[in-house]
Amino acid sequence: MTTSRPDRALAALRGLALGDALGMPTQSMSPSEIERHYGRVTSLLDAVADQPIAPSMPAGSVTDDTEQALLVGRLLVEGGGHLDPLTLATSLLAWEDDMIRRGSLDLLGPSTKSALERVRAGEDPRETGRFGATNGAAMRVAPIGIAFSLHRPDAFADAVHESCQVTHDTQQGWESAALVAAAVSAGIEGAGVRDALEAAVGLVGSLPGRGHWTGRASVLARSREALSALQRLNGPALERRIRTVVGTSVEATESIPAALCLALAYADDPFAGLCAAARLGGDTDTIAAMAGAILGACHGTTAFPADAIATIERVSRLDLAPLAEQLLELRGR
Repeated sequence: MTTSRPDRALAALRGLALGDALGMPTQSMSPSEIERHYGRVTSLLDAVADQPIAPSMPAGSVTDDTEQALLVGRLLVEGGGHLDPLTLATSLLAWEDDMIRRGSLDLLGPSTKSALERVRAGEDPRETGRFGATNGAAMRVAPIGIAFSLHRPDAFADAVHESCQVTHDTQQGWESAALVAAAVSAGIEGAGVRDALEAAVGLVGSLPGRGHWTGRASVLARSREALSALQRLNGPALERRIRTVVGTSVEATESIPAALCLALAYADDPFAGLCAAARLGGDTDTIAAMAGAILGACHGTTAFPADAIATIERVSRLDLAPLAEQLLELRGR
């Protein structure tokens, strides 16, 4: 069934939020802890009291992944397609200050926190992201994929770099954000999952590199390798390989290849793929959120159970349609 561009744009945001909420109760836990507390994750769940980041949060609650992505989306709309680094930095700091006031433990990730504290201390926000190589830029980049077409690669690349410069201005930060945004963008244009991932890998490989050097591996190279090996695996063998070979930590070199692999492996069953992400252990909410944004963009809103989406929108007080429409308006300019 052919889906419209507006439907895919809305589904990208819904998929991000759904993956995030599915991974919320399992984030930062080991596979054995997840099994002991929740069994086999197949639906939205309340977080147990022992959850290290979101203790006792109700089923359907989203985390920083969704909230920061929506923050970027709103700033992108307000900026007419541009993100000012100082505005992004101050907005993220204000977001965390509000989370602290609410007593939340779900705060800024390590790279983002370190960079923004330097901004708070007066450093130039165009220079503070030179050490960030975790997945914080990729987790919030889906709105860029909705707002920018791959037919304008330079404008796309500039927008991605604006979104990661203040916190993740490294080769790994750039590649990770560009891969996720490009896969979402290809999906918005009508690509299926496999074609969207191929387009993302091809485009990022063709663009001039951005960001500061670090000693970590290339996210693009590790993604290519992981996707190639995936062709021979499924089910428990796939999950085992992601845990033991690809990795599920906050490092961009691990979590982005993991998310891309899950999107490809579950191209025909998106909700099952997000549940699999929630079972992996490690940075489950971010991996599931990134995979969800890609799967939503490629499938449209029918990809996800209506009752699960309704729960998330009610519990987390989300109204995603207006932002999806505004981001598409930017794409059409």
